Amino acid sequence: MPPGCNIIYHMSFIQDNIELFSEICECIAKEFGSNCEVVLHDLTRPYDNTIVAIYNGHVTNRKVGDGGTNTGLELLKGMKEPADQYNYLNRTADGRMLKSSSKYICKDGKLVGSLCINWDITDLLSFHKTLDSIVLSDNDVSIGNEIFSGNIDTTLNLMMKSELAKTGKEVCELTKDEKSMIVNNLEKKGAFLIKKSVERVAEFLDISRFTIYNYLNSNKEEKKDVEDTD
Repeated sequence: MPPGCNIIYHMSFIQDNIELFSEICECIAKEFGSNCEVVLHDLTRPYDNTIVAIYNGHVTNRKVGDGGTNTGLELLKGMKEPADQYNYLNRTADGRMLKSSSKYICKDGKLVGSLCINWDITDLLSFHKTLDSIVLSDNDVSIGNEIFSGNIDTTLNLMMKSELAKTGKEVCELTKDEKSMIVNNLEKKGAFLIKKSVERVAEFLDISRFTIYNYLNSNKEEKKDVEDTD
């Protein structure tokens, strides 16, 4: 086993090949140095502890046993296709700029894991503009909205605040329809795959768990009615 890598063992495709995946992670991390975080996720595990191997976790302050980002939730929910992404930009909660790539791992047509690279290029971006062609994305330069947090509860909290911010209101000012919309958007993004998320969302929106379930059922019925009329 390569030195310096923390690993969780769990019977799965990722686990069956974890030494190989870990060696690949180590190779990438050593190539780009201490500012390059390389993370291996086992997406067959509960989403609050998908990280089974990580190098240079200080980049996003995560460790083995922590959870994935909101993007992973959307993939598991089926809101996004697990298409590999390369050279896109993200920003950490404390404002550090990351150049990221994500490789998704499928087995028998099912998403089972991902290998993610997050290279902190903040210091590089402070150099002369001639370096831009090297360190910036080769696509249109835009900042992603991926949430990096080792604690899945923090991820859920940031997802809720993001949906609230879209309304331009405080929770106490929301109408019933606006609260239902927030619940619907969170459901689409996989928020309710998180343990005890119903309770957390209910508390955040100052409504009951029963109301959350009513909103979810109502949204499902509306979606079914639309599909039946197509």
